[in-house]
Amino acid sequence: MRSIARSFLVVLLVIGLLDLPALAATAKPLGFVVQAREALLDNSNLAVGTTVYPGDMVQTDEGGTLRLKFGASQLYLLSSSAAILSEKGNIIRAKVGRGTVGFSASAGSDVEIEIPQGILRSANGQPAYGQVTITSPQEVIIAAYAGALVLDNDGELHTIPAGRTYRVTMDLEPAAQPASSIGRDQNPGKDSGVIPPKRRRLVFDLILVGAVAIGSYLIWREVTESPSRPK
Repeated sequence: MRSIARSFLVVLLVIGLLDLPALAATAKPLGFVVQAREALLDNSNLAVGTTVYPGDMVQTDEGGTLRLKFGASQLYLLSSSAAILSEKGNIIRAKVGRGTVGFSASAGSDVEIEIPQGILRSANGQPAYGQVTITSPQEVIIAAYAGALVLDNDGELHTIPAGRTYRVTMDLEPAAQPASSIGRDQNPGKDSGVIPPKRRRLVFDLILVGAVAIGSYLIWREVTESPSRPK
């Protein structure tokens, strides 16, 4: 009996090992690396051709760049930047942790960027090219280089026209108290233990600098440059 039990255990272990590749193969890749310099994937060096998946964290060191391709769309990270990739339906999202991250979206708007101020994507599913730079925990710079962008602040939509760059500052303020709850608590000094949610209030300041057009050209050249083209 002991021999039979031991053989049965070995069979179970073998079956479990055989199932591991099958489970790994079910993970759907998001895209792949087309350009990498001083770039990392979960603290491992990135190389051209590397496949990326949902949950991957990509980042660049100082002086590094990274460009990813998702079908007809692209995502890029400039120096000292980081983002976490995810997928929601057919939408690929990059949650920016630091630095400068941009995207070139094809028609259908299948790529978007998550920042503390909301979700940034192309407007009306049209082709667009834009980028964000996190300058502080409360402030980002958003540039729409080609095509209009939309910043979705929990359903509050803000359109950024093509060719415009804005400094967007976030101010968290308590949400308005529902009228039905006013006067419900007869003991004002009693702590209900419920903390009201905070609503993001965004302040947009248009940046009018001639360098924006130059920056647009330089970054566009960096994004569209062939990986095999010599520096």
